[in-house]
Amino acid sequence: MANIHDSAYDLEKAIRNSDEFQELKSAYDKVMSDDSAKKMFEDFRNVQIELQQKQMQGQEISDEEVEKAKSVVELVQQHEEISKLMEQEQRLNMLINDVSKIITKPLEELYGTPEQQ
Repeated sequence: MANIHDSAYDLEKAIRNSDEFQELKSAYDKVMSDDSAKKMFEDFRNVQIELQQKQMQGQEISDEEVEKAKSVVELVQQHEEISKLMEQEQRLNMLINDVSKIITKPLEELYGTPEQQ
C-alpha cells in the first residue's frame, strides 16, 4: 500500500496542475503586475486579515470597521481583474472543499454526520 504522505503529495501536484489553480495563478499574476490593482488587492487582503484576527480573538468589530470593509469589497469588485481573481479563488476553494469531503469520508462514515446523531 502506498504511503499516505505520497498520496497527499500526488494530490498537491494534481491541484497545482489543475485548471482551477492555473487560472487562479494567471489571474493573480495579472493583478500583481498592475500597481494600482496590486495596492487595491493588498488593502482588501489587509482589511480581511485584520477582521479575521479580531474575530478569532473574540474582539468586537465596530460599525466603522464593517463599513470600511464593505466599501473596500465594493471597490475591489468593481475592478475587473481583481473580480476575476476572486472568482478563480472561489472555484479553487470549491475544488478543495470537494476534495476535503472525499478524504474525510472514512471519518464521516465512522462517526456519522451531525444530522445522523
